[in-house]
Amino acid sequence: MNNEKIQFVDLVAQYQQLRTEVDAAMAKVCARGDFVLGEDVKLFEQEFAAFCRAPHSVAVANGTEALKLALLACGIGAGDEVITCTHTFIATVSAIDQAGARAVLVDCDPRFYTIDPAQVERAITPRTKAIMPVHLYGQPADMDPLLEIARRHKLYVIEDACQAHGAEYKRRRCGSMGDIAAFSFYPGKNLGAYGDGGAVTTTRADLAEQVRTLRNHGQKVKYEHQIKGFNSRLDTLQAVVLRVKLRRLEQWNEARRQAAAKYDRLLAGTGLFTPPVAPYAKPVFHLYVVQVPDRAKQQAAFDAANISHGIHYPIPVHLQPAFAELGYPPGSFPVTEALVGKIISLPMFPELTDAQIERVAGACLKA
Repeated sequence: MNNEKIQFVDLVAQYQQLRTEVDAAMAKVCARGDFVLGEDVKLFEQEFAAFCRAPHSVAVANGTEALKLALLACGIGAGDEVITCTHTFIATVSAIDQAGARAVLVDCDPRFYTIDPAQVERAITPRTKAIMPVHLYGQPADMDPLLEIARRHKLYVIEDACQAHGAEYKRRRCGSMGDIAAFSFYPGKNLGAYGDGGAVTTTRADLAEQVRTLRNHGQKVKYEHQIKGFNSRLDTLQAVVLRVKLRRLEQWNEARRQAAAKYDRLLAGTGLFTPPVAPYAKPVFHLYVVQVPDRAKQQAAFDAANISHGIHYPIPVHLQPAFAELGYPPGSFPVTEALVGKIISLPMFPELTDAQIERVAGACLKA
């Protein structure tokens, strides 16, 4: 029996497919020497905007910076509140904190794990300035109710699309529905750089221009600093890697959907709860997250079978020591708190083979 390790994400396998093209593209940047905000950054911004079906894209240093600069571009800061979900990676809430605002947390939908729109409206106060839905695991949040709530209360909608490159909600791409959106290009993402990277997309030219100024020390003209900004630029070397990969992203996302469908078939009728797809969604399965009756037992079965796995995320944001100041005690968000003890993420990447999927499923059945 083949017991070669199955990686959770196999970035080496992907690089071997792209090696000739990526190496040549990076060599051209090295030959030109335009390492910061070079021509390929502009080209990538145009191509990524087109991919997201949004008029504007601005490349920045990483996904957390994309979230922070999106907030700041909307004028959100001290004394303001932003509503988001406690079931997310901590960067969602860290960015709100870094912008000077306060995160107001709500629970997730028990079916799809994304923010529960019914709870959002109840959380609005006179200090609320924005809603930040998270398109978690590559499945879009239920956007129409959130957009309607935002319209009635005159709030910004800032999409955290850091896990949802190419995901669709009612045939609209994540990153094109709210006022502004943030993406991460961390290497393990559906569209990943060879280091850190991020981008903002928006339908509004004024917000795009504000992010463009904020990312480069607050200057539009060199050494003329209109506002206080940051050093948050995407390196040109990362831009060329992303340009090479972006041309394959549709194909890779479809491969992820096919892998998810195979997992669904093999795990049907077992004690595992596979991720349901919302009727409004075309997900991209950044992660394939299942609920298991006994996670410790399942982890032991994976270890014995030489299969990597993950847990996304074991501790909700409201129970993280870093955000104890928000004042949410245990029991505040029962759906999330029950969920995080059961979830486990199976290997998921475009190069995942049928044989590997069958091995993973077999280890699930043995647990």
